[in-house]
Amino acid sequence: MLSLYQKLSMQQKLSPQQIQYQKLLQLNTMALEQRIKTELELNPILEESLDEELELTQDQLEDSDDKFEESEIGEEDSYEDSKDDEFDVEDYMNDEELDNDRINYSPDDDDKMQPVAPAKRSLSDILIDQLHMLDLPENQIILGEVIIQSLDNDGYFKQDLIKIVEDLKLFEHVDVSINDAEKLLCQIQRFEPVGVAARDLRECLLIQLHNSSFDPYYSFIADKILTDNFHDFANKRFDAIQKNLDLSRETLKSALDVIQKLNPKPGEGNIQSEEANQVTPDFLIEKIDNNYVVTLNDRSVPSVTISQDYLEMLNTNKRKRKISEREKEAHKFLREKFESAKWFIASIQQRRHTLMKIMRSILEKQYEFFEYGLKALKPMIYKDIADEVMMDISTISRVVNGKYVQSPQGIHELKFFFSEGLATDSGDEVSNKHIKMLIDEICKSESKKSPYSDDKIAKILKDKGIHIARRTVAKYREQLKIPVARLRKEL
Repeated sequence: MLSLYQKLSMQQKLSPQQIQYQKLLQLNTMALEQRIKTELELNPILEESLDEELELTQDQLEDSDDKFEESEIGEEDSYEDSKDDEFDVEDYMNDEELDNDRINYSPDDDDKMQPVAPAKRSLSDILIDQLHMLDLPENQIILGEVIIQSLDNDGYFKQDLIKIVEDLKLFEHVDVSINDAEKLLCQIQRFEPVGVAARDLRECLLIQLHNSSFDPYYSFIADKILTDNFHDFANKRFDAIQKNLDLSRETLKSALDVIQKLNPKPGEGNIQSEEANQVTPDFLIEKIDNNYVVTLNDRSVPSVTISQDYLEMLNTNKRKRKISEREKEAHKFLREKFESAKWFIASIQQRRHTLMKIMRSILEKQYEFFEYGLKALKPMIYKDIADEVMMDISTISRVVNGKYVQSPQGIHELKFFFSEGLATDSGDEVSNKHIKMLIDEICKSESKKSPYSDDKIAKILKDKGIHIARRTVAKYREQLKIPVARLRKEL
């Protein structure tokens, strides 16, 4: 049987302004710049401020808003306003009152120019340019571009060439024989950097070896090692290679030196995504008079303000006793855009305040890192910063994700400063990043003829007062991309 009843419950809902603020908070500087440019196109009330005299202060905005509330409009000429006017910025922002509506204003800013890394061309662009320099028919040019676009981040071609040829014939009506496709792939493999588009490591090294100018004798021995003894070479079983090829120790070492000069990853560092092309730090930390100063690197971000022309138009219409239907619609449109612009400016300014507050807290807690480097990095989790700045952990996560800081120690993602800790015999805690640094240093200082096992590395760390299991050493070593002891062994 159906029945009606009342239920009292509390629910937390986010207003559109809160959602906008949270979305802006997680944007990095480059994404924020694009977001502001988009908003400038969508909202005619907003305009880019090129002169500080054009800026409106928060008091001016509030005064303009009050004019709407105090105006006397007859009941016949009134129209509905948004219910969102019932709350203000402070209803969802717990920080200090906004002091200015120019979104990237900083009283500490000066006219410093920050160095910008030059844009790099991708490996695909470089290879396609070389492809177009060849005198090839159009169908082979199309196939060559597909091959080049199929390379992985290390420059290897891991796709099935026959399937690509068949797909081009079926879907693009591009007909290339398998023999011609193989010849074209061989030509691409000899583009600069030589060895790119190889299908495996052995082929990559052999291509480079055959197109090099090393000593012919040692190149011949190196060819025999890669062709007939590659499995032993990959597993560093040098004694087996020496026995199989009947070589002296010196000859084997000279041939291995030739192979070591080849590049196993010809595409590494060349294939650039738009994002990886350039990292723009969101924060700058400089040491001035023995003090570290944090600034927000937002000088490229457009400064926006309320258009005084539209604001005057809005006030003029509001003062009229009688307005036409057309004027009423125009006034309603301008009023909505004004509210949107006011909230957008407030959210951007609040974003700036939140970012600076969190970055200053990170600087304070990791001061020793900025002074002495990685060895002084302290264990720290999101909750440590959240408690310090009295914000939610989710807010810290939004600020930290995808943002970078440039300091005397280099450029680091904010996530870098957060890590778990491990207690030492002295009672102090060390960051797992510091432990990784120690493992890296131990491996670099070991004898290459007798590298340390994971057990040995764990014992060395134990002697330093850091108790860590062998499996943890192995995990950190793999994260550092350091091979096992057997593969680190050299002659």
